[in-house]
Amino acid sequence: MMNRLVTILGAALAGAGFGAIGATYVVAQQPPQVKRVELLRQPASGLEGKELVVYTAEVPPGGVAPRHWHPGDEAIYGLEGSLVIEPDHGQAVDLKPGQITFNPTKHVHAARNVSTSQSAKVVVFAIAEKGQPLAIPAQ
Repeated sequence: MMNRLVTILGAALAGAGFGAIGATYVVAQQPPQVKRVELLRQPASGLEGKELVVYTAEVPPGGVAPRHWHPGDEAIYGLEGSLVIEPDHGQAVDLKPGQITFNPTKHVHAARNVSTSQSAKVVVFAIAEKGQPLAIPAQ
């Protein structure tokens, strides 16, 4: 009886240990996400219900911003690295430092940093719906 209990407990502990290792492995394989830092949010003069929003977005090496959209028109200016913006409909844009692109309101897209060693960083200027988050995950 005692040997059977020790065997069952040993098997349970081994299974839990392998499960924890597996969970750690799965979490470690998920790519890092984008980091957005809001710099300014002010009412837009003459545009009822709209505000000017300025923020930076940084995607670490190998990082991905999964499909999402923004509640306003955006001008996106490359600061560091290379960010590939992949719209659901349209051609991908490889944005490099000193380049600028436009992203229309509620245009679903993903973004990724293909570099394995350098972060990609952009500054975004938007005229957005008042009080909305910087990004909204796409369904």
